[in-house]
Amino acid sequence: MYDVIVIGAGPAGMTAALYASRSNLKVLLIERGAPGGQMNNTAEVENYPGFTSIMGPELAYKMYEGVNQFGTVNAYGIVEEIIDHGTTKTVVCEDQSYEGKAVIIATGCVHRKLGVPGEDEFAGRGVSYCAVCDGAFFKGKHLFVIGGGDSAVEEGIYLTQFASKVTVVHRRDELRAQKIIQERAFANPKMEFYWNTVLEEITGDEIKVQGVQLKNVQTGEVTAESADGVFIYVGLDPLTEPFRKLGITNAQGWIETDQEMETKIPGIYAIGDVREKTLRQITTAVGEGGIAGQQVYQYLQELA
Repeated sequence: MYDVIVIGAGPAGMTAALYASRSNLKVLLIERGAPGGQMNNTAEVENYPGFTSIMGPELAYKMYEGVNQFGTVNAYGIVEEIIDHGTTKTVVCEDQSYEGKAVIIATGCVHRKLGVPGEDEFAGRGVSYCAVCDGAFFKGKHLFVIGGGDSAVEEGIYLTQFASKVTVVHRRDELRAQKIIQERAFANPKMEFYWNTVLEEITGDEIKVQGVQLKNVQTGEVTAESADGVFIYVGLDPLTEPFRKLGITNAQGWIETDQEMETKIPGIYAIGDVREKTLRQITTAVGEGGIAGQQVYQYLQELA
């Protein structure tokens, strides 16, 4: 029986595990991949206090080093559901179940797919959702980035160190990214922008991507262009399917909490990118992890 089970070892989950274990609680941290979450797919982090600039995987490693200093138990697992028994909870994984008095959900989210023809067919063969993972494969190539938010523009800038040209395709007539990021992009000679345009189809041969079909949403004109790769950044979907039965998610699947990070079920908390909120950053994830880790201690004190 653990005092608290943390599901997900991104910045939120790792911070929660750190705070809870430092309070002398028995903590289990379950992760289905490498610790760090989205940080492992982030090139350069420039807005995390204490570092003027640090690579995402390096920051993830530094956080993970701190997690284990107070006795957190680490486990690999893909969580299928949480069963609420009141004062205890069962976390059911594919091949094992764990018992805890409280649970902190920090499963994060994933990049949303467009659902256009060719997207699934060419996944890993020119279609990507991670510039850090795949950018180096496209040296001297022409790449298309779909989206207009922070992630799309930042990753587009990152890709220019490899690509000969990066074309950003956005359905509106202006970007949604922060102004400082926009300024960097507009000043980059390798970047160009297609406004009021959407991706209709990704084309290629049996080996790789070779082109895209684009549609102007104002004129309806469809054009075909050569492309060596397509990077898609059109939003995020929460990883909350295992928790839908609990009734703690909203219509879009995000988990709703109070300011103490507690859901409407006592003893179940949610933190980080999986929460219903406006800002999804490493700093906010860490802050929420600290709150949840401390609130679990208070919750268990009241149970005793």
